[in-house]
Amino acid sequence: MNQEFFMYQGYPLVRSGNQIYYGYMSDSYVVMMQIVHQCETNGIQVADKIKVYQIATKEPDPVKAIVKTSDRSSLYEAVDLANVWLKRAEKEDSAQ
Repeated sequence: MNQEFFMYQGYPLVRSGNQIYYGYMSDSYVVMMQIVHQCETNGIQVADKIKVYQIATKEPDPVKAIVKTSDRSSLYEAVDLANVWLKRAEKEDSAQ
């Protein structure tokens, strides 16, 4: 099954309900963003509280797989942080 995903700054961005996954599952890390709260602005639901998790993809224990966490107040801030985390992880992997 060959699927096309929405790409943002070189990484796939996939939403499933209130969870957004950012990054390649084949890489060392992926970022999960969980929309905790939404408010209505001009008739549109806008995420205003997002929990961001950097997750090690090779760790079998889901609790131990969480490497970093953060809270953000907008989806833009959350995706921007996720991009920084993935770029840093990519540099660390290539340095090894």
